[in-house]
Amino acid sequence: MTDGKFHFRLGIAIGAALFLACLLGSTSMSPVRVAATFIGMGTDAESIVIFSIRLPRALTALAVGAALGASGAALQGLLRNPLAEPGVLGVSAAATLGATLSIYYGLASLTAWFVPIASVLGAVAATSLIAIAASRVRSVSTLILLGVGLSSFIAALMSLLLSLAPNPFTMAEMINWTLGSVANRSHRDLLFAAPFIGGGLTVLLAARRGLTVLTLGEEAASGSGLDIQKHRSLVIIGTGLATGGAVALAGAIGFVGIVAPHIVRPFVGYDPARTLVPSALTGGLLLVIADIAVRLIPTSAELKLGVLAALLGAPVFALIAFQRRGLHG
Repeated sequence: MTDGKFHFRLGIAIGAALFLACLLGSTSMSPVRVAATFIGMGTDAESIVIFSIRLPRALTALAVGAALGASGAALQGLLRNPLAEPGVLGVSAAATLGATLSIYYGLASLTAWFVPIASVLGAVAATSLIAIAASRVRSVSTLILLGVGLSSFIAALMSLLLSLAPNPFTMAEMINWTLGSVANRSHRDLLFAAPFIGGGLTVLLAARRGLTVLTLGEEAASGSGLDIQKHRSLVIIGTGLATGGAVALAGAIGFVGIVAPHIVRPFVGYDPARTLVPSALTGGLLLVIADIAVRLIPTSAELKLGVLAALLGAPVFALIAFQRRGLHG
């Protein structure tokens, strides 16, 4: 299958998922009424439900999933490790820590830009640390353990912040960031995060050709003319911007960056450069579908999207790790 056909099919699937996201929910709407609303023939109530509630939420899930899917594919190409992903390596946790610090100290109330900026700074710092470690540590297992250790340390800092929260409202807001959700997101929220996610994806796309060259190894890649340091910096900046923007928009949502590239890799000939775009599309599709499931699962309180992503993604992560161990003895 050519890349164009694969992307087209993913685009069709995303369009169908977005339509379902607008169709399904607590308020029953028929496909005909949803279609009529999209062409301006719906009632005021239907327009509010679709354009102010359901569509922004679905687009938020799409943007966050795309950012995490592309970031996971880029990190896996850079580190040449299918287990690399913003959540596993502590990048998402660092971005979440940055966001919650801005909430804890009241900076988020000064301007809406503080949360995304703090998230991006946290993500960039963690990605830089992992990249430096990757250049010095040859063992993939050791690198993953470093990421897990970083995540654990940040989790401890998060627990400390929660225990020192000045009031229940601040604590509740911080907990929401750690669990991950796209509920109650508006077009305004999307506009604030769009520069970070869009900028990050643009940088990653600019660096994608180098990911293919890196499959030969750093020495061979350098010999072929690739500037390793520049390429590593581009991936770090792109991943930091995209992941930071995603966390600022929806909080911590893990495992999308592992699952999406793993799904698309067989369809693109296991080429890291060709994996980037379909991983973004697949990540967005998966998160839109997961958010639809979150809304339909009959629970007394709506399940958090990050919780469902972890419940589904963690077994997939374990399966990939087991298969990799089997391949390498």
